[in-house]
Amino acid sequence: MTLTGMVLSSTPVGDYDKRVVLLTRQRGRIAAFAKGARRPNSPLLGASRPMAFGAFEVYEGRSSYTIRSAEISAYFDELSRDLEDISYGSYFLEVAAAYSIEGLDATLVLTLLYGALKALSKTGIPRLLVRYVFELRVMVLNGVYSLEPPIRVCEDTAYTIWYTGTAPLNKLFTFTVSEQVLSELGQCMAVYREHYLEGHFTSLDILKSLG
Repeated sequence: MTLTGMVLSSTPVGDYDKRVVLLTRQRGRIAAFAKGARRPNSPLLGASRPMAFGAFEVYEGRSSYTIRSAEISAYFDELSRDLEDISYGSYFLEVAAAYSIEGLDATLVLTLLYGALKALSKTGIPRLLVRYVFELRVMVLNGVYSLEPPIRVCEDTAYTIWYTGTAPLNKLFTFTVSEQVLSELGQCMAVYREHYLEGHFTSLDILKSLG
């Protein structure tokens, strides 16, 4: 079968193989083995890297999947050139892994993740804004329906929160905000994360250490 998806994580197994976690449109989050992917000439070498997005030809075994081949349309290599960019990207992958379920259609989460990674490579869109938009929409996709600001904010910030929670996914990473709105949005997201975004994310620790 062919699954459209993105590699969320990749772990060495044995001498030459990898175990990857894929977020797929059709089957949600799945674990799959990429045999021989650590060999220098393996066609799965690039396809088993985190952030690799494309079509994965897999077959299903009793307890896991095996990747036969892959056609990758995006690697997001540009993010690897900057420590902050790759940390943001890794954080998005961690969150997507935590808030996706095996067997359930993950089209919306996958689309959101792809859009957030693309937005990181654009100029003019603050990384913090990309992060806040991604975080808030993940929460909405996972059942947080109240978009009332948790603290007193200006009208523009309240509108940004409402828009982020309701706009079509392809319109999310197309705007910027003022410094005041970005600051107030950050304060709101700190409250939202504490209440709705459970789990410990290593990449978030790295981002905090970068200041």
